[in-house]
Amino acid sequence: MTMPEKKPGATALRPHAEDAFAEELKALAAADDRPRPDRWKLSPWAVATYLLGGTLPDGTLVTPKYVGPRRIVEVAVTTLATDRALLLLGVPGTAKTWVSEHLAAAVSGDSTLLVQGTAGTPEEAIRYGWDYARLLAHGPSREALVPGPVMRAMAEGMTARVEELTRIPADVQDTLITILSEKTLPIPELGQEVQAVRGFNLIATANDRDRGVNDLSSALRRRFNTVVLPLPATPEDEVDIVSRRVEQTGRALDLPAGPEGIEEIRRVVTVFRELRDGVTADGRTKLKSPSGTLSTAEAISVVTGGLALAAHFGDGVLRPSDVAAGILGAVVRDPAADRVIWQEYLEAVVREREGWQDFYRACREVTA
Repeated sequence: MTMPEKKPGATALRPHAEDAFAEELKALAAADDRPRPDRWKLSPWAVATYLLGGTLPDGTLVTPKYVGPRRIVEVAVTTLATDRALLLLGVPGTAKTWVSEHLAAAVSGDSTLLVQGTAGTPEEAIRYGWDYARLLAHGPSREALVPGPVMRAMAEGMTARVEELTRIPADVQDTLITILSEKTLPIPELGQEVQAVRGFNLIATANDRDRGVNDLSSALRRRFNTVVLPLPATPEDEVDIVSRRVEQTGRALDLPAGPEGIEEIRRVVTVFRELRDGVTADGRTKLKSPSGTLSTAEAISVVTGGLALAAHFGDGVLRPSDVAAGILGAVVRDPAADRVIWQEYLEAVVREREGWQDFYRACREVTA
């Protein structure tokens, strides 16, 4: 099947990390004089700098891709420089996919060697498939074989990614055991194998809310070094993350982002953190937590949706009425139990909070 030609001037709605941050990666490569593992585009130090941000000797500003403990990033990068695969674990919305993509972009210059895990992911997605026209015409051959992302990464010394590993059926998961332990992918139909070349490694992600869906076997888990990505430690960290990601998304969607919006971002983050933690920020009032995760990723979605409302149906300034419906949708997942929790929070906390009256009225309006 031929792909349609890209129209002149057309830009991707969401460029891959290696494209979106190409200038930063180029500047890092030019300034990077430290040892690099085989086939790595950058040294481990430069990869960590790319993720955590910093200023290079030539004045180039590298924007943070991940806001969190430095040691977590250092352990993740170091793992990829060894013969152990990396498993990024955490609750939904802790930037596992985001970190995985940026690690692959910085290490291999290509974040697209990706297997998306679902309940229906077949073995072929991890190993290889066949060009059935050639297979029927000429029988099994290397020409008829269609390599999967992991097989390509092995052959080229690249970083492969497996998203939502615990959603993949257990027998398909275990396809990775030989790949990760022996660094070999057998092709029994041809009596051949593909051996991983230096530079190959694999990053998998899983969220610990899915424990019990398709738990990893002990044999497979031993092949990974597990790094747990926590929720943002402080409200300021979370506001910073949401602000940065909303700004990036807003630019891609041509949405205006005025400085006035920071107050609403801070409000959304406060609501999410309080309901998530089960206590108000001052520690005085215990709260019931709704069934949803209320993650940082959901806060980004709520604020982005609010900006779109403000841009297309308002005056371009983010206001409480723009984010109220999004917050309601994020909080009330169970229409019965979560709605009660939300209404109690509105009346006991939001209603009494100084400077939150407009927000309270907007939320009451969409909740009624």
